[in-house]
This record gives sequence, C-alpha cells and structure tokens, in this order.
Amino acid sequence: MPFFLPLLFLAQGYDPEIEAVMNRSRKEKQEAAAAATAAAPKPAAAREDGRIPVPAKYAAPFQACLDQAIEAPDAGVAFAQKWRIDGGSFYARHCMGFAYARAERWGPAIVAFEQAAEEAERSAEMAQSARLWAQAGNAALASGDPAKARQDFDAALARGLPDGLEKGEVHLDRARALVALGDTAAARESLDVALGQAPGDPLGWLLSATLARRSGEMALAQAHIARAVQLSPDDASVALEEGNIAVLTQHDDVARSAWQRAVRLAPTTAAGKAAADNLSRLPAAGAVKPTLN
Repeated sequence: MPFFLPLLFLAQGYDPEIEAVMNRSRKEKQEAAAAATAAAPKPAAAREDGRIPVPAKYAAPFQACLDQAIEAPDAGVAFAQKWRIDGGSFYARHCMGFAYARAERWGPAIVAFEQAAEEAERSAEMAQSARLWAQAGNAALASGDPAKARQDFDAALARGLPDGLEKGEVHLDRARALVALGDTAAARESLDVALGQAPGDPLGWLLSATLARRSGEMALAQAHIARAVQLSPDDASVALEEGNIAVLTQHDDVARSAWQRAVRLAPTTAAGKAAADNLSRLPAAGAVKPTLN
C-alpha cells in the first residue's frame, strides 16, 4: 500500500469538492426547471420530463416572479408577497422560496417551500407538493441542517412522485442528508434507488462510489466511479474521486492520470486543488516506495 495514503482526503463526511459540484448542479437544475415549468401552457397532463405544467392563469406571473428573483432576489420576494395576496396560490410561495434561495437566505426559503408544499397538497396537487417538499429539503441541506433535510425529503417521497429522474434525485439528495447524519446504511439504500431511477445522473454514481470507497467496498467503488467517468468525463470532481479510488486499489498510474485530468480541467476549484495536492504526494513513476510496517 502506498506510503502517502494517510495524507489523502479519505476522512468520513462529505468531500467539499463533491459537495460543491452537487450544489452547483442542483442550483442550475432548479433555475432551468422552474423557468421551463412556468413556460408550459397546459395544466392537465405531465410533460415528458414528468413535471406538471403551470396552469395558464399562473404561468405569466410565475415567470415574471422568477425573472425578478434571478435579477434581484429582494425584488423577487416583494413580487411574490404581493402576488400571494392577489391570489397567486402556492406558485407565489414557490417563487418566494426560490427568491430566498437565490439570496442564500435558507431559513426563510425552507419556510416558503414548506408552506407552498402544504398549500399545494390542500389543492390536491400532490405531485407539486412533493416537488416543493424536495426543494425545502435542498434548502435545509444548504443551511447545514441534514436532519431537517431528511424530514423534508421523506415528506416529498410520501406524497408520491412518478418513477424516473425526479424520484431518483430526491433519493440522491436524501442520501446526501443521511451521509451527513452518519447513517451510511440508509444512505446506501437511497442511493441504490436513485441509481435505478436516474441512471443517467453522474452525480449519483459519484456519490455512490465515494460512499463505497469510505465503506471499504472497493470493487463497487471502482465500478461506480467508472460509470461516473463515462457519463461526465470532463468533471474535475469525478476525476478526483477516480484518483482516490485508484490509489487505494494500488493503481498509481491511473490515480496520477485522473488527478492530472482534474487539475487540467479545474485548477482553481477545490477539486483541482485537492488533486494537485495529492499529486505532490505521489511518488514519481518508477520510484521505489517504502513499505509500511
């Protein structure tokens, strides 16, 4: 086993570089999904991505509210508050939560999303309620409260979501909360569901590989990081974890190549810097490594 192993980023808990890429991805998805949902004109049937369109009477003000929130979160909150009084239903509270999240005011965002979820449920919009509970859970994760996040993700799953990407991502986010709470067995269960429901999401395979590596399941870690690399070859966080797993399985050349790729892809990010640090501790190719006692 390589002598530099104790110096790698192998402690329990989330790797900051993996957390960063997950949060970035979800923020982008939230904005894109909210805008796409608002633009849909028909209220009746779900679209191909499983999201229920916003009714026509709410679509234009919802989009205007989102636009305000993206441009200036405080203006988005003000718009949503007025619209709620004027009959914006749970869509107004949804936008309010989005605006607070844009401002990283996680406490008010959680409250707004939860209130929107409850109002949607009272309107018999169970799928929309589930989505809003999930957004509350992500706000709770961002606030550093994984216990609250787990409660909200459980609430989302209890309201029901169609099989597919959305359900998979809720299970993935639930697994993130469970890892933060130290419940790795339950996290593995949610991750397995996530991989089945959303097999095209590289973040699921990345987190699964990381959890397997920390649990000592190296064959599983190797298989799942290989899938993450296949799906997202240009992600520095994936490359970093590929190197971490490779070095633990005594494939130093693979580790070196993966870490070099991470540095090349994103030298100033946490993933790139961690990979560069690991490379500095890796013996030169062909060097004789001392054995551990």
